[in-house]
Amino acid sequence: MRAIDLSNVTWRKSSYSNPDGGNCLEVAEGIPALVPVRDSKAPARGALLFEVGAWSAFVGSVKRG
Repeated sequence: MRAIDLSNVTWRKSSYSNPDGGNCLEVAEGIPALVPVRDSKAPARGALLFEVGAWSAFVGSVKRG
């Protein structure tokens, strides 16, 4: 498994995150074929990496309810 350097990515809070500081999810763009996702309350814990297709399917499911 190769290491992915996420030190220079720009994180943005998901529009589905709770605005009062709870349930905060951040995603980063710019990593080819992968979507890094992390908990904004605990960024030092690292990120999960999803393949673009899997992340798109997940977001689509969330949008559909």
